[in-house]
Amino acid sequence: MENIEKKKKSLGKKVLKWGVSIVLILMIALISIPYFFKDKIVEMVAKTINNNINANVTFKDANLSLLKNFPLVSLTVNDIAVANKAPFVGDTLFNAKELSLAMKITELFKKSDETIAIKSIASNDGNINIIFNKKGDGNFDIAIANEETTTTTSDSSFSLNIEDYEFANINFNYIDRSNNTKLSLENINHTGKGNFAEDIFNLDTKTTGFLSFDLDKTNYISKVKISLDAVLGIDLKNSKYTFKENTGYINQLPLEFDGFIQLVDENQLYDLRFKTPTSSFKNALALLPKQYAGNLNTIKTEGNFEVNGLVKGTLSNKTIPAFDINISSKNAFFKYADLPKAVQNINIDSKIVNKTGLIKDTYIAINKLNFKIDEDVFSANGSVKNITTNPKIDITAKGTLNLANIGKVYPAPLEKELAGILHADVATNFDMNSVEKGKYENIKNSGKITVSDFKYEGTDVANPFFINKTSVSFNSNTIKLNEFEAKTGTSDLSIKGNLDNFYAFIFKDEVLKGNFNLNSNNLIVADFIAADKSTNTNKAPSSTLKIPAFLDVKFSANAKKVVYDNINLANVSGDLYIHDETVDLKNLKTDVFGGNIGFNGTVSTKGTTSKFNMDLDLKQLNISDSFGTLDMLKSIAPIAKTIEGKINSTIKVSGNLNDDMTPNLKTITGDLFGKLLNPQLNSSNSKVLSLLGDKVDFISLDKLNLDGINAILSFENGQVNVKPIPLKYKDIGVLVSGNHSFDNSMNYDIVFDVPVKYLGTDVTNLIAKLTPSDAASVKSIPVKGSLTGSFGSPSFSSNMKDATATLIKDLVEKQKNSLINQGKDKIKDLIGIGTTKKDSTKQGDAKDKVTDKVKDVLGGLFGKKKKD
Repeated sequence: MENIEKKKKSLGKKVLKWGVSIVLILMIALISIPYFFKDKIVEMVAKTINNNINANVTFKDANLSLLKNFPLVSLTVNDIAVANKAPFVGDTLFNAKELSLAMKITELFKKSDETIAIKSIASNDGNINIIFNKKGDGNFDIAIANEETTTTTSDSSFSLNIEDYEFANINFNYIDRSNNTKLSLENINHTGKGNFAEDIFNLDTKTTGFLSFDLDKTNYISKVKISLDAVLGIDLKNSKYTFKENTGYINQLPLEFDGFIQLVDENQLYDLRFKTPTSSFKNALALLPKQYAGNLNTIKTEGNFEVNGLVKGTLSNKTIPAFDINISSKNAFFKYADLPKAVQNINIDSKIVNKTGLIKDTYIAINKLNFKIDEDVFSANGSVKNITTNPKIDITAKGTLNLANIGKVYPAPLEKELAGILHADVATNFDMNSVEKGKYENIKNSGKITVSDFKYEGTDVANPFFINKTSVSFNSNTIKLNEFEAKTGTSDLSIKGNLDNFYAFIFKDEVLKGNFNLNSNNLIVADFIAADKSTNTNKAPSSTLKIPAFLDVKFSANAKKVVYDNINLANVSGDLYIHDETVDLKNLKTDVFGGNIGFNGTVSTKGTTSKFNMDLDLKQLNISDSFGTLDMLKSIAPIAKTIEGKINSTIKVSGNLNDDMTPNLKTITGDLFGKLLNPQLNSSNSKVLSLLGDKVDFISLDKLNLDGINAILSFENGQVNVKPIPLKYKDIGVLVSGNHSFDNSMNYDIVFDVPVKYLGTDVTNLIAKLTPSDAASVKSIPVKGSLTGSFGSPSFSSNMKDATATLIKDLVEKQKNSLINQGKDKIKDLIGIGTTKKDSTKQGDAKDKVTDKVKDVLGGLFGKKKKD
């Protein structure tokens, strides 16, 4: 027994050992085999592409895996793209991050001339673009022509015996350039299962995506969520695809399909019907996106809402299938459980129809659309015909709507309830040819829209916005704003005017023209700007502010009081002309800072960098207030804020604008001419002036005479240059010149013309000893000072000591020369007396006298006493 047990244990160990070994061998094989066959598969991919496709196909790499879809082997092609050749050069037919093909592992061992059967296809993160040019050619027709393929059929390396496929996050675009049509399905997720090896089989599909549709630059459908779970009957021999069990949704609206699509030669044959499975009015609300429709389970409804349609006929180069789509409702009613009011008497009768199969004969008819809220009734009807040739639009609308009821009948995503009464009675009838050719006599508009007691609140406005009354009337091509009386905060607005060229703006992308008059008694700019609640104080603007290119509008404005950034402006008037991404400011005037400002200029956001150009005329402005408040003036003349008084000035300035539309000071260029009127300098308000007062003790800066001073400044590339400015303090002349930059660094030269009497007794005593003519020539000396550093941390130096020392040296030299000249004259007198004597004894006496005189002169010159 023990031997038997030992043999069993030994056998178990062997089985486990071999089992583990086999698993390891299989794992190694699963990992390593792809490397042996990779080159073969890559060669087959390239060979198949070259033999079958007339396009530029690129891919980053191709990899094999036995683990991804075991027991199938997967070939994954990374970053594949199929780019068209002529006549679609520049277009991409297909691209994807990954394209995976799955096949049986036995397919890897086939010979190079044998076909490999594909069982599964998957692709993700890609785009498919089907494009028709104006000639009707399609970019998808990239298969090599039959006469070429007959010689290469045996070289084809793949066959499709697909059992399932999957596409994830694919975007599909259908573009027809002949009629400017674009149909898009975005974020498609689609799966299908079926045996493509059979001629007839069922294909089980699931599809979701977002649908958009554009016709001639007008968007009719924008990212509507759609889904379809359908079993399709596939007949490969007859190219026929039949709807079996299926459920589709447009947003939350359910639809069921019946019928088939069949490919016949180069055409497509349609015989389809669709309808809503129920007639509940909830179906109408289900058309809305889920986030706007609210909870449909809590809605009480009455009456019906139905959508049904028929599509039947041939899609070819010349025809489309005829169709008849009906959307109807009769005596319907709905009320949300948590809202107090209901919408009643809802009647809808609308159609989208094409009876002939010619696309130009498609038309939309809204025969009836009306509803009632409380006692307010609103109705409309209209039609659109000749959609693809010369669309003709005919619409009328009439009724009253209490805006406060919107939030009481429908869960509108409003932060605050609306208020106000809207009355409308309007009609329009026009065709697009008349709009495009400017034949406004063919445009028939009439009616009026009025709004009264309107109120709006929200985080996007600083204060509740009230419109007391407004009235808009319509004629052929003009919308006239008869009145607009509004208030917000403490501000009031009154606007009248008209918009021209309205239809050309809407339908032809032409500019919108207008002319308005704006009046206000009190306009506080902060009343119109909502506070930024972001905690990020360093947050940069999300984008550069742009003046709309589509506007060509003139404003004439008058406001008794405007408050902007704590600056009080009075009697503001002027004209603004907005055009071509530019605002022209003309004859703008305002009373401010105790005087008035007039300016003309332009602001343009055209191009990548916004620019401005201004001419300003300042009259009788308070200097310290204006140059201490306005950033640009502060940067041009920082020292001016220390001056009390008035200024007359002209300023020309141009430069670039920052993203927040403030001047980029490093780029501004221009000049300033200013004349000071009754100015008084207050040196205590400036570190620069305080430093000068400490360093230059012979001048009291507060008593400088600045009256009538003319200042001329020029600035460029962030640098301000000041031309020499002559100043006066008593009998001391001062000349200031130099420059500073907008970062507050400075470099100024100051020359003081200092009278000698201020230089001390040593200097005045020396001057007193000069001859009258020499003393008269020494009145003053130039003392040069240098002011550097910054306005916040200034530095001052001068040559006062050197200038004084030089003067003293010159004075000593003048006095020395004067005394020497006096001594020479006395010596000449002495020598002249001695030459008339011949007696030798007397000659010796004369020599002694000369010597004594010279000693006296030298003694006097150098201040020595005579000897006894």
